[in-house]
Amino acid sequence: MKSNKKADLLTKKDIFIIALMCCTAVLITATAIHNKQNFLQILPLYVSLIIGMLQSRVSRFASMLGSVNSLLYGAVYIHFNLYGSALSAIFFSCPIQALTFIRWNKHKSGHSTVLRRMTTRQRLLLLPVFAVVLAAMWFVLPLLGSEYVFLDSVTTLLGIVIYFFTMFAFVEYTALMLVNGAIGIALYLQVLGSNPEIATHLIFSVYSFICVIFAFFEAKRLYKTQQQAEKELKK
Repeated sequence: MKSNKKADLLTKKDIFIIALMCCTAVLITATAIHNKQNFLQILPLYVSLIIGMLQSRVSRFASMLGSVNSLLYGAVYIHFNLYGSALSAIFFSCPIQALTFIRWNKHKSGHSTVLRRMTTRQRLLLLPVFAVVLAAMWFVLPLLGSEYVFLDSVTTLLGIVIYFFTMFAFVEYTALMLVNGAIGIALYLQVLGSNPEIATHLIFSVYSFICVIFAFFEAKRLYKTQQQAEKELKK
């Protein structure tokens, strides 16, 4: 029985993610050496590899580690002139992820938390607010010197929404992460032409996108399991 329990600790999905994480780390290191990058520029990426694995399991510990790592990312984004992303990392991602871990820990369910769905009213209220803030960012970011206003603003704002969705454990946060991940890859591809050093972040963004795909299905599974358990308790 002991051996079976140990075997259950690592699923095929976990083994795949760990292998993918190792391959991504090698690619990031090789690309960084080729581009003669400063180690500090890519340090947050190595931490994010672990965070991505935790996110694929919808683990509450991803937010705890992500909070600290956001400060490192802020410095890197400033280096690449992605000012919207830098502001988001330092002033939103760091504190919100810390609060997310605290809230998820209070309502923990296994290694995760109790998930819930947004109401129709909440979704309808979100759309106009998102549009107004996005328009404001299109005005402000050029003043700050951002060279990639459209993609930078969209991915920054989506990231902020995702942080709040995650903090309140709305199961929809993983779907938004898929959208934001795809936009993030497009942003890095656009930056790549003028700044080859961004290649390491592009490599990581592909890894992260794969982790989010797993998170999307894991969140759906967890939510369904939790709802079924709740129904059983009410009987």
